[in-house]
Amino acid sequence: MKRMALPLLMALLTACAGSLFKNKLAPPTMYLLSATPPSSTADTAKTQVAPIDLAVLKLRVRAGLDTDRIAALYPDRRMDYFAGVRWSGPLDEVLQDLAVQQLHLNPGLRNVSADASVFASVYWLEIEVADFQAEYTAGGSAPTVHVHLLARVGNAGDRHVLGSFEPDIHEAAADNRMTAIVDAYNRAADKALGEIASGTVQTLSVR
Repeated sequence: MKRMALPLLMALLTACAGSLFKNKLAPPTMYLLSATPPSSTADTAKTQVAPIDLAVLKLRVRAGLDTDRIAALYPDRRMDYFAGVRWSGPLDEVLQDLAVQQLHLNPGLRNVSADASVFASVYWLEIEVADFQAEYTAGGSAPTVHVHLLARVGNAGDRHVLGSFEPDIHEAAADNRMTAIVDAYNRAADKALGEIASGTVQTLSVR
């Protein structure tokens, strides 16, 4: 009897131990934001490329948004995160990369980098993220994405601020599906960073 019980006990222990280390949760779905080329090239075609080097500094992100999770804000001011989804990286890195993309799409600068150490940048762009969340209203089904950025462009030599921009964008999601919400995020981020990019180009082109 003891000889039969020992193999059975070993089998049960192996099954229990195996279940402890198995992760049955599906990996989170990752969403990538990408810059959209401007619909009209009439104005940008006239812009001359200036011999200017610009560094986009690491973004400062408001507490609660400094994560790769996708934030939602509810009518009672409670902030939460959508389950099972993530941005493609921490928000500061995602938006820094998106800002560089936007500046490349908006002609007027010679070099744009996300790292000031890559080359001796004459100018810098600093962006602070004040809002970057999907906001639900009482009685509403689909959220509105709110992107509020504060940006300053300045001279690397004396840290003098040459211009500032504060886009505050609201984009309604078509419905309450995650794909529609991320699409609203992309449109809002595009508009906000597009305003910063064109403002930066105009500011530096007259220097």
